[in-house]
This record gives sequence, structure tokens and C-alpha cells, in this order.
Amino acid sequence: MAAVAVQQVTDLLKNDSSLSQRTAELTVEAKAPTQPDIEYHPDAAKYKARTARRLAEDPSLPSTPLPEGFPKKLESPLVWQGSDFKDEKEWVYVLAPAHLKEIDDALKHFRGLEKPLGHISAATFPLPTLGPVLTDLAHVLHSGRGFFVLRAIPVDSYTREENAIIYAGVSSYVGNLRAVQDAPAAVAHIKDLTQTAPAQTIGAPGYTTDKQVFHTDTGDIIALFTLETAAEGGTSRISSTWKAYNELAETRPDLIKTLSEPWPLDGFGGTPAYTLRPLLFYLDEKVIIQYARRLFTGYRALPRSSDIPPITEAQAEALDALHFLGEKYNLGLNFQKGDIQYINNLSVFHARDAFVDTPEKTRHLLRLWLRNEKLAWKTPTELEPNWKRLYYTTPSDEHTFPLEPTVRSAVRGKGVKY
Repeated sequence: MAAVAVQQVTDLLKNDSSLSQRTAELTVEAKAPTQPDIEYHPDAAKYKARTARRLAEDPSLPSTPLPEGFPKKLESPLVWQGSDFKDEKEWVYVLAPAHLKEIDDALKHFRGLEKPLGHISAATFPLPTLGPVLTDLAHVLHSGRGFFVLRAIPVDSYTREENAIIYAGVSSYVGNLRAVQDAPAAVAHIKDLTQTAPAQTIGAPGYTTDKQVFHTDTGDIIALFTLETAAEGGTSRISSTWKAYNELAETRPDLIKTLSEPWPLDGFGGTPAYTLRPLLFYLDEKVIIQYARRLFTGYRALPRSSDIPPITEAQAEALDALHFLGEKYNLGLNFQKGDIQYINNLSVFHARDAFVDTPEKTRHLLRLWLRNEKLAWKTPTELEPNWKRLYYTTPSDEHTFPLEPTVRSAVRGKGVKY
């Protein structure tokens, strides 16, 4: 009798196609990979636990061979840690009164040309003695330590537009090409907009007072011009990605391998839904790291898309490893009003402390993405389409310089209409 009952149940399951289909779907769902427990703001305890768990599961990870051709150790002035520097005079170049007069004269010269701001260049913004100094400092970015600060433009002596002209004119000697950051705009404002812009529009920490974790921007050189500092906090922090590479290559070469393999970068509802590329490249004897953590974790109005492949546990560990190595070896830069910070975005990543604004002191930076065609490193194949779009699609004389901050289109919340 029992055997008959079992057979009846078996026959019922075989004949119930919908139940069989659902059983199959549940089996697939159970096996489908899920997004690791990781957020935009790194959690040191979770990072340590993930590392311990992965090493316990596979003790051979630290013995993983480096990807073919990748160096065991980088030797260069680009390999540094914050404690290597004892005085900010090592990276700060203070503008002399004669230089400031040259800048003022160059501003008047450009104004006299009566040309749109897109025409700003070394040719239209003449700096007879400062220009060669800036040209030399551009070498520091590409083959020296990878950063310097120019101190300090007297911003209160000029209008917002005049400061933009000066910023672009001076920067044209460091990098002759400007990228469009929100075509055709070549300049972006980094400022807390949470009090003025709708919450659903802000998908990146640059428009908040939040701490920014270590990341890179897009392009070769990042320039940040300080129109005003915060009332409290907001320290700009930089760190050598080459130093981070050396430590990972020595202790966790498996994470170098992970970083050099394709990752799913979130398109946040765009087309395509996501793109695949490595975060780390080795080309022409140079290591290049290009990534932003929010593309794998989401941020505020741009949460991670649910219908794209999740990152792996190895990738989650690699993301945290980069951030915490950045913190371990970071150098805090003492931004002052009127300073311009230049960094090699291919070998230096950056972060920012959380900050507090007041009506009297509201942190406000201008940002340019630059490229020096004479000194530029070779661009990895996977990055070439974006570099072409940024630097070579919009003619420079069509560039605009918005004077008021807005949320850049690339980081506006999904479905936001303007």
C-alpha cells in the first residue's frame, strides 16, 4: 500500500509541469551568486572577517602567481607613503609676487582678446616666467612623486568668472588638454548641494559633506582649485597606488590578479546596464589603477542596480584592500584658500574627510581633468573610448565654464528629469 502511495505522488509531480518549473527556478535562485555584504563606506571589521574567511577557505591564495608580465615590485619616486614627507614645502610651490602679477596681466590679456572662455590656453594666457616653472612641475606628475600644490591665488580679488579664467589659464601649462566633465562643460564644482538640490538627484559624495573613500577620477591629471575651505574637516588625502600595488604584490598577489580581471561597472540604469573592464592595468612598464567604489556598491540616489552581475567575494576584499592601504599610507594636504592641487590620477588615488560648513565658511572647489600630450602615459585599450570622449570629442573652443554648481549628469539619480 505504501509503495502505491509513493508512486502516486511521483506521478503527480511528473505531471504537474508548473510545479516542476517552479522547483527548477528555486534551484537556480539558490545557486545564483549574490552581492557581497559591502557598502560605499568601508567597514574595517567586515574587511578583516572577509580576509580571514577567504584565507581559511583557501590558504594558497598568497601563493597565487602574479598576472603574466606584472612586476613583483615597482621602483620609482611614484612609490611613497605619507610619512616620507616631513614638510609641506616638499610639495607646495608658493607663487611669488612677480608670478601673481604675471597671472593678473595674463587675465587682462585674455579679457582683451574678447574670446569665449573655451579659447583659454597657454597661447592666450601668457606666463613668461611662471609658465616654464609649471611645465617643469608637470614632469613631477608623470615621472616624479605624482603631485604638487600651487599656493595661492588671491581668489577674493577676482570675480567667479575671473577665477575660472585664471584656473584654466594656469592649468593649461600643466596639461594642454581639458576634458569635458558634463559636455560641453570643462569645469565641475565640488560642493555640498544637499541643502539646495533634491535628495533624489545626488548620486555621488562630491556633492555632500560625507567622507569620500579612496578612488580615482577619470582622466590623466586632476586639478582642484580651492575657492573656499570648510569651517571644519574636509582634509584632502592622497595616496600612492604604486605603494599599494607593491604591498599587495608581496602579500596578496591573488588580489592583484583579481584587480586585473574584468569587473562589472554599474551603468545605473543607462545603456548598457553595465560594462566590463579591469581596475588595474600594466602597460609600458607602468601600473595604472582606475576605479570608483560607488560603481560597485552604489551611493545614495544611485543604489546598486539589482539586475546586473554582483561582484565576487574576492572583488569585495580587493576593494577594501585598496581603500585601507590608501588610508595606511596617505598624506593629508593642508588645503588653503586659493590653492590648486594637481595629482597624477593614474598613480595616485585620493579621498576626503567629512566636513562641516557654516554660512561664513562653505567648502567649494573647482575641478579640471587635464592631459599633457607630451608627457602622457599610454592609455590602456579598455579606457581609450572614454578618454576619446573626454578629451577629443568636444573642441576646446566650445568648452563652457559654468559659474554655479550643479549635480553632474553622470551622477544624477535615476529618472531625474531636467
